[in-house]
Amino acid sequence: MMKIQIVGPGCPRCFATERNVINACTQLNIPADISHIYDVKEMIKLGVRLTPAVIVNGKLLVAGKVPTVEELKKLLSEIK
Repeated sequence: MMKIQIVGPGCPRCFATERNVINACTQLNIPADISHIYDVKEMIKLGVRLTPAVIVNGKLLVAGKVPTVEELKKLLSEIK
């Protein structure tokens, strides 16, 4: 199962990113453990400097922008 972390303080852009991740996983039929990290100290530990960010299986894939569902589908299918 893919582990996906959405990193951000809880702003509308972060929630849009989370929705897009969920939609991309659903469309690709990828089972994923999706979580949202709000804690700034945890963000720093993960090496995230720009939010929103998407980390998949420990690897930072997106930072500082809201990825579209199509962008996420492309990124996730490359990992799958």
